Amino acid sequence: MILIVLQVVLTAATLVFLVALAQAWRRRPGTPSIEGALFSAVSNFFDTLGISSFATTTPYLKFRRLVANDAMIPATMMVGYALPTVAEAFVFTNAVKVDPILLASAITSCVAGAIVGVRVAAVLPVNPIRVVMGIGLLVAATGFALSNLGLMPPGGTATSLPPLPFAIVVAASFGFGILVNLGVGNFAPTLVLVSLLGMDPRAAFPIMMASGALLVLVAGLRIIRTRPLNLPLVIGMSLGGIPAVLVAAFIVKSLPITQLRWGVVVVVTYAAGVMLHAAATGGRVATPAEAASS
Repeated sequence: MILIVLQVVLTAATLVFLVALAQAWRRRPGTPSIEGALFSAVSNFFDTLGISSFATTTPYLKFRRLVANDAMIPATMMVGYALPTVAEAFVFTNAVKVDPILLASAITSCVAGAIVGVRVAAVLPVNPIRVVMGIGLLVAATGFALSNLGLMPPGGTATSLPPLPFAIVVAASFGFGILVNLGVGNFAPTLVLVSLLGMDPRAAFPIMMASGALLVLVAGLRIIRTRPLNLPLVIGMSLGGIPAVLVAAFIVKSLPITQLRWGVVVVVTYAAGVMLHAAATGGRVATPAEAASS
């Protein structure tokens, strides 16, 4: 019953998000970006198989300079990847069993964090966002490397948790919701946390995907209304990502991605260095609003 309610809420939030996105596009029409669709298809394909789309997309947006400034990278990813993440949420909440009360609590906490975080990200200057994204990329790269070396927490077989670990997951989810607004995906930290607490690592997927979907839909509504988005880019990202998720989930299902992960480690580590270097040597710090109006 709880799962049905969550999916109804997710569907309703998706419809509201689609209306807001359509209204924004009608005010500022443009042809969806083909490049956005292509890189979104690749990122979301591998996101479904376990390689975070935020980790792979952040360096791409940075190096291709597809957004006005680095501070707009998290907002662009949140809106552009909202609909593909919804597709992942429906796939994993139906395919993987997890305690529905834990799932609902973690999702609610993560969305609450996202509501707080979107306000924080809108007023932060560029350099602190660069620092957080740089650290987040380093954390992601470390997680990928540990996975390849077999050093990630093995986890257990549980699909639910006793009260104290339950509370830890819910509290941590609030923090993850805040950090997503600054470009730090919730994939790796959620996976590590539930594994350390003895849960089946597969149980992280419905928690990650469903909470990620609702938080980007809720935060994305405010971003669409208040931030200077590149709408052709985010619409292209939306259109390219959804079919890639479905192909990965229902046709490919798994790949030998160890070598690919090492490549991602190299790229993401380099991007983290670029972000942190830019934060350290960037000169005058401009707010996102100032950058958008310049």
